[in-house]
Amino acid sequence: MAGQGLPLRVATLLTGLLECLGFAGVLFGWASLVFVFKIERYFEELCERNAGLTGNATLIGNVTGQTDCKAQDERFSLIFTVASFMNNFMTFPTGYIFDRFKTTVARLIAIFLYTSATLTIAFSSAGSALLLFLAMPMLSIGGILFLITNLQVGNLFGKHRSTIITLYNGAFDSSSAVFLIVKLLYEQGISLRTSFIFFSVFSVWHVGRTFLLMPRGHIPFPLPPNYRYGLCSGNDTREEEKTVEPKKRELVSKEFLSPKEVSTYTNAFAITQFFGVLCAPWNGLLMDRLKQRYQKKAKKTGSSASAVVLCSTVPSLALTSLLCLGFALCASVPVLPLQYVTFILQVISRSFLYGGSAAFLTL
Repeated sequence: MAGQGLPLRVATLLTGLLECLGFAGVLFGWASLVFVFKIERYFEELCERNAGLTGNATLIGNVTGQTDCKAQDERFSLIFTVASFMNNFMTFPTGYIFDRFKTTVARLIAIFLYTSATLTIAFSSAGSALLLFLAMPMLSIGGILFLITNLQVGNLFGKHRSTIITLYNGAFDSSSAVFLIVKLLYEQGISLRTSFIFFSVFSVWHVGRTFLLMPRGHIPFPLPPNYRYGLCSGNDTREEEKTVEPKKRELVSKEFLSPKEVSTYTNAFAITQFFGVLCAPWNGLLMDRLKQRYQKKAKKTGSSASAVVLCSTVPSLALTSLLCLGFALCASVPVLPLQYVTFILQVISRSFLYGGSAAFLTL
């Protein structure tokens, strides 16, 4: 490769992958975190006795965090709705920030938002649960900025560009498993505060990577000869609390899952999210291989480069559509064990959809 050596570029690639995998899309593991928040009694004041139940039957024990309290669940759903809305709505403003102020400024904003969010969650409590309405959107915006600033790393690897872009999008999807790890650690006695303080301390690593392994501006494509960035760019301005024993009281009703079933399916969903990082690169690899094949044919037939690029995306889009259709069909069937298949198809289709879309926009 021209310019800087391969080791620095590989270091940039791998650390970016770790950043996307461990931090960028953690919001989408919200279900696992809600499990912990319920045990910590967040918004428990919204729960009331269900008047529709007879006898001495009550809500599934609040102490276990597995209550069927509708108002509490709606509050958690509202927080996730606001945060996921901001994740999409702020894509344009964050993209403008990245284009206008370039990589370093965009990443410093991301680090500030992310660290503020993790510290807010770390020091929140049941009495200050409303802080989640502030923390989760900040966490979401910081995460999408991490992803946006990392996608340009694909420009360092030329013909493997689409593969790397889809790999990063897959890592973004898989990062939703991080909150499952937080949940499992919590069940082993590691407090929520400890986990989120650990996230906050990792900001030092983000800052170091920003100045040592990322460009001040943008990574151009195609990459010019002797391109320098990051560590070796110098001053070159030309570059662009322990769980209480649960009450053994169960709601005898077929309308609700037991706490054990909820935990099992929550864990299964979160675990499958991790494998998005393994699924997404296949779509990018397919696009790269087809592009190279069509380019060879184009040289013989004299076809235009733009037509070659578009032809390489058709099989990818068709496969993505079939996966999404399969996911929709499985999700619509009210058979609980079938939802394991739904989880798998959701991960694959989402990885192909977002990764393929990101790669298509850079063609």
